[in-house]
Amino acid sequence: MATIGFIDYYLDEWHAENLPAWIAEATGGEMKAACAYGLIDSPNGLSNADWCRKHGIALLDSIEAVVESSDYLIVLSPDHPEFHERLAALPLASGKPTYVDKTFAPDRAAAIRLFEAAEASGTPMFSSSALRFAEEYAAERDRSRGRRVETLCSQGPGKFGNYAIHQLEPIVSIMGTAARRVQFIGTERTPALVIEYADGRRATMHHLNNVPFRLTYQYEEGASSEATAQSDFFAPFVRALAEFFRTGRAPVDPSETVAVITLIEYGRLAAASPGEWLELPV
Repeated sequence: MATIGFIDYYLDEWHAENLPAWIAEATGGEMKAACAYGLIDSPNGLSNADWCRKHGIALLDSIEAVVESSDYLIVLSPDHPEFHERLAALPLASGKPTYVDKTFAPDRAAAIRLFEAAEASGTPMFSSSALRFAEEYAAERDRSRGRRVETLCSQGPGKFGNYAIHQLEPIVSIMGTAARRVQFIGTERTPALVIEYADGRRATMHHLNNVPFRLTYQYEEGASSEATAQSDFFAPFVRALAEFFRTGRAPVDPSETVAVITLIEYGRLAAASPGEWLELPV
């Protein structure tokens, strides 16, 4: 049985709470979350020690100990990506396949540094929103390959900083990484972006509360389609995660992850000047 080590800002959070059982189920017990480390105790929940007792997972006293004790590594801290570089430094120097939870990094520069660290040590690494693996989105992505996508809209709940990735990752996976500028067209309560690509294509992201995750496509020839993520998109994500651990082959290209983080960062910056285009770094 292969062992997985969790490294988190604090362990009592939704992703850490669910991943151990999901991974065990997806792999038929082939892989198991066996040990964990949390930088701090949850300010509003279980302590790291109590969380580990609840899940039957060994609490270790350092990131180094988790790295040494594990075959594969998961760096969590999904709501605090500003800690990812600190938490991932030793995993990314280990050579062991490492998944870094969404949102991958607080900004483009940090995202690039994380990938450079992994590359320097030959450590397989990837990061992704689980929404990328939604069956409904995959069908549309395959269908639209090679076509001109004129508009794309995705809507979902939550704060922009934590949840924008669920909208922007499907956009990048379909439209590509060649976005050249963004414009903020929403409000503080309902952020929205227009993303323009080098060839003139555009994507529009509406970030609304308590609505389904939805993509709408308009093709060059005038046909349109819509996909709503209604299936359990975490199941195919966890299967992809397990396959990554087995093979060391990342299912998401690093350039796409950097592009997503760039859009999140520049989307925030564009909010300071609504209605004005903000050029993206090439």
